Amino acid sequence: MGFLHTLPTRPSRLTGSTGVSRVPSPYRALFAAPGSRRFTAAGFLGRMPLSMMGIGVVTMISQLTGRYGLAGALSATIALAAAVAGPQVSRLVDQFGQRRVLRPATLCALLASAGLLLAAHFEWPDWVLFVCGASIGCVPSVGAMTRARWAALYRDTPQLHTAYSFESVVDEVCFIFGPIISIGLSTVWFPEAGPLLAACFLAAGVFWLTAQRETEPAPHPRAQHKAGSALHSPGLQVLVVTFAATGAIFGAVDVVTVAFAEERGHQGAASVVLALYAAGSCVAGAVFGLLHLPGAPERRWLLGICAMAVSMIPLLLVGNLPFLAVALFVAGLSIAPTMITTMSLIEQHVPRAQLTEGMTWVSTGLAVGVALGSSVSGWVIDAAGASAGYGVPVASGAVAVAVGFLGYRRLSRPAPRRGGTVEQHSERQERHVA
Repeated sequence: MGFLHTLPTRPSRLTGSTGVSRVPSPYRALFAAPGSRRFTAAGFLGRMPLSMMGIGVVTMISQLTGRYGLAGALSATIALAAAVAGPQVSRLVDQFGQRRVLRPATLCALLASAGLLLAAHFEWPDWVLFVCGASIGCVPSVGAMTRARWAALYRDTPQLHTAYSFESVVDEVCFIFGPIISIGLSTVWFPEAGPLLAACFLAAGVFWLTAQRETEPAPHPRAQHKAGSALHSPGLQVLVVTFAATGAIFGAVDVVTVAFAEERGHQGAASVVLALYAAGSCVAGAVFGLLHLPGAPERRWLLGICAMAVSMIPLLLVGNLPFLAVALFVAGLSIAPTMITTMSLIEQHVPRAQLTEGMTWVSTGLAVGVALGSSVSGWVIDAAGASAGYGVPVASGAVAVAVGFLGYRRLSRPAPRRGGTVEQHSERQERHVA
């Protein structure tokens, strides 16, 4: 998964005076820092539940009860709970460190997951399902934790752009294999199998990650958080609201695709179709990480939001699974580059002492959107069928574009003082990293 070399502790330039690369790939050079291969492997395991739990719950509940409205609402409850609790967990991580906060938070999430599976298996009342689902919300944002470790290693260097690209590729690899594993196990083995394995991945990934103390970012005492929440940043507010709308795209596409495949008698094929959606993003993210494009990152970000919205329109015309698979693969090409650029913008708009919290707020926006998209699309499916459900991601994309244009001016004004425990650096350096 990586190539570990013994190189100087300070990242060196990858090119000589002639501009010819001295290494086969910028991705290989990322692992110059000792321990980077291990924390990325742990982060991969810890992020698998991101793609497995929601779709696993939808598959489990739909198989046990046949109620897509309940399945979507329960998935939405889990996402909303994570949206509320996630930034608070990350704020504590910024103050006290990853190990001290993530382990107890993960234990709480695992206990709630066990309660959810038992409630579904033994057909307990619906309210028990929702209580357990809400309690899963304390699950940590593992992606934010690994990105914070990369930022501590490669801040103010071009390698940080490549690191964020690599992380987006890891996210998409999770979304390629996660739904296949979760839906496959729940349909072939037993309904609770997908969420159960997701909980196991969470436990293994988080406890392995927090055991690696040498790459853990140093905590920032409470005195460095005088400005309050990172969400006070106007630029971050735009990113969070916009990604709430894009999250609705993702949540709706997941639920509607499962229902669309079931209507055509091929429910198991939904995992393959969703994997192709993630594969498009994975390919685009890998290529984007090799590029260092000139110009302002906020312009690339807005272009990416528009591309994501436009790519949803062909879904209204789908009539069979092969066409849907092609349409989703093309739609996925705009996801990872937009997410990578978003991480660079967070670096510009959030104080360094609150970087983990800032990244988690974007995940929170996505989680809120996933919750809304899953819930609304479930109701639409129950009322009008799966094909009509694809109107939800189209409408969500239109909202994302509108918010992006309205908030563009805020994004073009990076925070004049980002604070933190390290020295200030110039806007030119920031844009070079972005």
